[in-house]
Amino acid sequence: ENCTKKVRVLDVVYNSTSMEMVRTKTLTKNTIVQIDAQPYKQWYLKKYGVDLAKKGKGAKGKDDKKEEPEEKQSRHVIFKLKAREAKQKMDPALEDQFQSGRLLACIASRPGQSGRCDGYIIEGEEL
Repeated sequence: ENCTKKVRVLDVVYNSTSMEMVRTKTLTKNTIVQIDAQPYKQWYLKKYGVDLAKKGKGAKGKDDKKEEPEEKQSRHVIFKLKAREAKQKMDPALEDQFQSGRLLACIASRPGQSGRCDGYIIEGEEL
């Protein structure tokens, strides 16, 4: 799925050019970095109604009554979330990353002086 969010780059994990780039935390194209997972958790909760911060099948926000009161939802929204939830499946390795609060991403652009870069979250065989 496509979801564009502005997130913070936390750490440089791997660079195929040299380990010197990892040690100095240099951002170049195709560098693997760790990013903050919070914006994607919030988007996933809003779209699917599933809280990725919780582990296991009881990950729905409806299970815990002592946290915060549920917001009212219309029947249409409830059915839409159930339909999306039925189709939704996530890679277990990606779920573990969401649990830790950090996602692995690859930089797709060539970052310049401003410190901004574009990229994508690594999943599947690439992970």
